[in-house]
Amino acid sequence: MFRYLRTKWFFPFLVGTLVISAGAWALAWRAALVPLSEQATTELALASDQLTRHLFRYRELAVVLSEHPVLRERLGGEPDAEGEADLLLQAMADMTGAYHLSLVGLDGKVLAASGEGEAQLDPDAPLIHRALTGALGVEARFERMPNGATQRIFSFAAPMHSRQGKPLGTVVARTDLLDFEENWPSTAAALFFTLNGTRVFAANRLELAGAERPREGFLKNSVSGWTGHEVWTLDAGPYLPDRALHLTRDLPVIGLTGEILLDTAPAERTAALLAGIAAAICLGIGALLLAVGERRRALNKQLRLKAAANARLEARVAERTKALSAANADLLRENRERREAEAALKKAQADLVQAGKLSALGQMSAGISHELNQPLMAIRSFADNGMEFLRRGQADQADKNLSRISQQAGRMDRIIKNLRAFARQESEPIGNVDLGQVVDQALEMLGPRIADEAVQLDWVRPEDGPQVRGGEVRLQQVVMNLVSNAMDAMADTAGKRIEIAMVPAAGRVTLSVRDTGPGIDEPDRIFDPFYTTKEVSPTEGMGLGLSISYGLVQSFGGAIRGRNHPEGGAIFTVELDRADAQEAA
Repeated sequence: MFRYLRTKWFFPFLVGTLVISAGAWALAWRAALVPLSEQATTELALASDQLTRHLFRYRELAVVLSEHPVLRERLGGEPDAEGEADLLLQAMADMTGAYHLSLVGLDGKVLAASGEGEAQLDPDAPLIHRALTGALGVEARFERMPNGATQRIFSFAAPMHSRQGKPLGTVVARTDLLDFEENWPSTAAALFFTLNGTRVFAANRLELAGAERPREGFLKNSVSGWTGHEVWTLDAGPYLPDRALHLTRDLPVIGLTGEILLDTAPAERTAALLAGIAAAICLGIGALLLAVGERRRALNKQLRLKAAANARLEARVAERTKALSAANADLLRENRERREAEAALKKAQADLVQAGKLSALGQMSAGISHELNQPLMAIRSFADNGMEFLRRGQADQADKNLSRISQQAGRMDRIIKNLRAFARQESEPIGNVDLGQVVDQALEMLGPRIADEAVQLDWVRPEDGPQVRGGEVRLQQVVMNLVSNAMDAMADTAGKRIEIAMVPAAGRVTLSVRDTGPGIDEPDRIFDPFYTTKEVSPTEGMGLGLSISYGLVQSFGGAIRGRNHPEGGAIFTVELDRADAQEAA
């Protein structure tokens, strides 16, 4: 029965496959012609503009020469014994590449020319007549040469008038289209311009130049119907395509019609490929249906034989389900333990970061006490002096002392605010941070140590520096770790100097800290936990500063690197994402 149905539906299925494949080809062919049409339109417009600009050079030449005093004197009847007008026209033809330049009187007589040519022109010819009536004459024509070749000459005639507006004559400028064709930019498409829609006047193919219009020559067939595009079938030798998309463009300014033939082979290949894919899909579906039918028949035949096997399989499935349930419970327990371990690791890392900050505060405590003691002593002195000034009635001096007390109190408030912000356990999300301000705050807290150790600090905060993505307090800890490590490395070095630079780039900002110490012994291990070249102690640290800094910078999506500088010492660079680049993204 199944074989009968398969034979019965074979030919309808085959016909349906052919119809679907043909439909896919037609849709793909029509869609592929759209970009080809756009490309052809662009190339034709470009070629038309190039030809028009080339011809208009000689129109402008004729207009300019119509105002030349030498030619006007020649039209005025003055003798030209030395041929000054002829020499002028010859020189202009040599400089501009014009085929022929001539000065024509009202009676059509050629009074001067750039070379040999006709001595008398017909004043009633459209070119001359139009110029003598005050307009610009334009003419395109074919000329037969003595050797049998055909020249394509384009002419412009510019009128010449007296000061009273009376016509005096005309300047005729001619150009040979062969010069333009020889310098035509190469293109895959065949481009040609026809005169009066009958004969090719200019073309970028030798076999088209001067020939009859292709529609009457080597055109075999033209199809434009349902695709909305005109496609030509050609028989024109190896240099023109067999099938091409044909477009036209009218150029009324120069009296020509531009036409282009663009090879449709890419579109045909695309359509054929999609049609083949559609046929393959249909055949694949048919093969799949055939296989499913055969499989169903085989399954129906074996159904009774597998009934017992299914019962045994259900028993085995029950056993496997029990085993999988146990394994799933083990996985859930392991996942829970892993999450707990990860939370404990994050807490330990946060504790290490906080411990690192408190350790840094402990190392800075003596300097900070000194920094706070100075404004306190100044406040006491200014207060005693202020009371004495008040007893004497010197209110102005007392007011100045009160202002100085306020300034010293503000200084103490700034120092304490920076310490409180640095010491707190930061949990805010990543945001936009002024990196220059972070460096200033870190250096302000490390100021006493920098002064005590006589370290020369090279840091100039750039104006209008870009903001970066990160946490203000955590970035401050990174900067303090890098500067503190630089001062530790220069402990036994004369001429201590730390250079800090901030370089904005596209998408990122780079902060570099360089010292003049002995450098790094093992650059590949500097970010390993507990790796240090100093003695491990409560004052010297445990080798976690750079490891913590590495983790903090990584959490901001940045990168930190350390290496030896070619001129000596070590240099650490921190790369962070720019806030404006993140917002733009």
